[in-house]
Amino acid sequence: MEKQSSIQSFQLPTFQSSNPISIKASKRLRFDFFARKKILITGHTGFKGAWLSRTLIIAGAKVYGYALKAPTNPNLFEILNLKDDMESITGDIRDYKKLLKVMKKIKPEIIFHLAAQPLVIDSYIKPLYTYQVNVMGTSNLLQACRYISSIKSIINITTDKVYLNEGKDILYKEDDKLCGSDPYSNSKSCSDILTYSYRKSFFNDRNLPALSVARSGNVIGGGDFAKYRIIPDCYKALKSKKTVIIRNPQSIRPYQYILDCIYGYLLLSQKQYVDKKIEGSYNFGPEKKDFIKNIDLVKLFNEKTGNKFKIIIKKNKKYNEAEVLKLDNTKAKKILNWMPEINIEKAIELTAQWYDGFLSGDNPVKIVDSQIKNYFNL
Repeated sequence: MEKQSSIQSFQLPTFQSSNPISIKASKRLRFDFFARKKILITGHTGFKGAWLSRTLIIAGAKVYGYALKAPTNPNLFEILNLKDDMESITGDIRDYKKLLKVMKKIKPEIIFHLAAQPLVIDSYIKPLYTYQVNVMGTSNLLQACRYISSIKSIINITTDKVYLNEGKDILYKEDDKLCGSDPYSNSKSCSDILTYSYRKSFFNDRNLPALSVARSGNVIGGGDFAKYRIIPDCYKALKSKKTVIIRNPQSIRPYQYILDCIYGYLLLSQKQYVDKKIEGSYNFGPEKKDFIKNIDLVKLFNEKTGNKFKIIIKKNKKYNEAEVLKLDNTKAKKILNWMPEINIEKAIELTAQWYDGFLSGDNPVKIVDSQIKNYFNL
């Protein structure tokens, strides 16, 4: 049997004091730009898709979603009652004919592509399905976009795991080699490369839609209930007042707050809508000081929620996961004038606030709306 160790004491890392949410994002992003625009989100029933949908609804956009039913129970899509404020279409991204038919009917101006099989461990269990969804699903979407004249801006949202990771403690830049090792990461590398091919082969005229890739860090925020993820595991431990098991406690990841991520997607989609020249690949990750070990993340979450659960380390020997992963966000800062507004301690505090409120019976819609409006200074 694998040895388990319970963490009884731990010295938390030192962070800069948490300031109120910055309003700089609202100065860089024209929030009203999205009002009345038709926007299609694939994968809108997932965690990030639900946050993006709610943000665009608040912005006054006409939001459409195309996805399978929500993958978890509970799930943020249903918790926020998003079907009441957007048009939600149940569909498989692998079904090209249905996807094309839906897109021709909607005639979107902006597309955010999030539909994916998003879990590393599931990709080992279902590798063929993972490639079908993440690679051919992307191909289906981009092929359909060729026949919709209303489209001006397309964002394919991939992951920080697309890079060839040789275990070095470096910051990955957009022009570094793409070659994820596990089926999930590799399939997203393929999706990324496929997007490049479509941009050069079919969207290379200035009158055609701008097409970019957004590579995000490990996103945290309220309402994530997916399996094999640290924050959802912490939520389950918080709810049961039992334990959370950490597979790779010393692994470092570019954890970032959900709205820093959404802000990057919106800013990129807006800027390339009016200036196709900036299309390309962009990293949206935290500042260097905010890279954090898995164990630190869990301890901080536990602290923010009153230290209600125990932590157990159970080393992962079955699945190959990188020890260190860091993103260089310089390009997004320079070209888009994007900045992550929330440091890691504040990100964990806001995340814990959501789950605490959810378990206490507070209105989760009000919590999400409050965090969105505070972030964008609405």
